[in-house]
Amino acid sequence: MSVEWVKQNQETMPDAIEMPAPTAWPIVLAFGIALLFGGLVTNAAVSILGGILAAAAGVGWFRDVLPFEAHEMVTVTAEVPAVTTSRPGVIPIAAARELRRAFLPLEIYPVSAGVKGGLAGSAAMAVTAMLYGALSRNGIWYPVNLLAAGFLPPAMTDTVAKLSAFNPNTLLIAATIHLITSLLVGLLYGAMLPMLPRRPALLGGLVAPLMWTGLIHSILGIVNPVLNQRIDWFWFVASQVAFGVVAGIVVARQERIRTWQRLPLSVRSGMEATGMRDDNT
Repeated sequence: MSVEWVKQNQETMPDAIEMPAPTAWPIVLAFGIALLFGGLVTNAAVSILGGILAAAAGVGWFRDVLPFEAHEMVTVTAEVPAVTTSRPGVIPIAAARELRRAFLPLEIYPVSAGVKGGLAGSAAMAVTAMLYGALSRNGIWYPVNLLAAGFLPPAMTDTVAKLSAFNPNTLLIAATIHLITSLLVGLLYGAMLPMLPRRPALLGGLVAPLMWTGLIHSILGIVNPVLNQRIDWFWFVASQVAFGVVAGIVVARQERIRTWQRLPLSVRSGMEATGMRDDNT
């Protein structure tokens, strides 16, 4: 397209501007390349078709820009259309006022709170389990040996007398399992309790132990068959509730730390610029 043609059209069409002419060759080229590579994992005919489309699109695209770029004259209206709406008023969304920040807490407990809660809950659970052993007349070592039964040979767990006897190896295994599990659940409590800050005892002392008991009940026959056969579920739930109540109270009494939700978006995004940070935050 020559410069004289552009000037001539601008003289005959004073209300028009020169714009690049529309073309479909770029999308045809992209489709051809996609078929070209798609045929590598499907069929050679697909690659052949893709190559033909890509070559044709490449030639057509170059002809649109060489030796002169293809243009067209587009009529421009001087009048600016008025923006109107059928809703002149702002309708408030009721759901926006009902959103609760409990799902995105502004304050959380530190890791140390979960550790303290797990240790305190483990002590409460151990006392409850030993109380069960004493009241059932099986001895305080009976629940300890039941907990470690999955790691012991069947000859050591086939009778109540053997499960009631003291064994240092069994005590070490049971203490390790109990301590690790209690610490993990304590850390979980530290993460969950900020979701329900007004009722930590309800979540930690009742809801979580019942859910945990249901999960253990469904898999205990696979993990520890001896414990599954001899367990007293009433005392098991009581020990879980004791853990939950004590751990929940200990965690809830720890001092919370603020999350980054209170900070400006620029700070949370890691942006550094003068005037964007509030040093008092």
